[in-house]
Amino acid sequence: MNNNMNAIELRNIETIYEGERIPVIHDVNLTVKVGEFLAIIGPNGAGKTTLLETINGLLPYTDGQGFVFEKEIAISKTAIRKEIGYVIQNFELDPLAPFLCKDVVMSGRSGKIGLFRFPFKKDWEIVWHSMGLVGMIDFANRPIGKLSGGEFQKILLARALAQKPKLLLLDEPFSNLDLSARRQIETLLNRLHGQRKITIVIVSHDLSFIPSRCSRVIILDKGRIVMDGEKEKILTSSIIDTIFHEKRGGE
Repeated sequence: MNNNMNAIELRNIETIYEGERIPVIHDVNLTVKVGEFLAIIGPNGAGKTTLLETINGLLPYTDGQGFVFEKEIAISKTAIRKEIGYVIQNFELDPLAPFLCKDVVMSGRSGKIGLFRFPFKKDWEIVWHSMGLVGMIDFANRPIGKLSGGEFQKILLARALAQKPKLLLLDEPFSNLDLSARRQIETLLNRLHGQRKITIVIVSHDLSFIPSRCSRVIILDKGRIVMDGEKEKILTSSIIDTIFHEKRGGE
């Protein structure tokens, strides 16, 4: 893929939840090049998840234009979602549900396989490869409800990778994980980006766990991008203390 192509291009995007009158994100302009590793940070309620859902075509924007790999989101959202691996925040499964890890990962292939069709040998090969990438191949036949938080997060990432995505959108992938699991996921994301050159956009409110290969950070606050730049410059900016301190003070 041409590295000069934009993986994401948002122009004056505004998104409002159905039934609401006030936009959650306002006048957002964002360009992400193919192969970039971008972190979107901001306090809770800043609109970070809404921004990911807008990029993924799950929430329609009410103003502006959005493109993923040069396809307009509003027109081609179904085709676009086939190119995106999306790991949502607080994904939950009933611990008693009779799903094996390999079947959860295979569910990531559904968009490629099609409805009411069975997976082929090549689909299972992709599942095994994806589970191997995240170090979970030995868990293939383990019930999903028997996993730790870190193990479950790896399976969700393997599920996203099984789509063979060009773009990974990760919503708070470190939330509810202990320090060891966070470091494992961070190492994994660094390796995936380094080896596969996949475009990654990660959302986080935790400033202490932004993967080292992530070179660019944007700050989202009250639905607007208030800063965009190199990671080191952003994380040492006084605006970080201002935004996060004000948010904590108001809670």
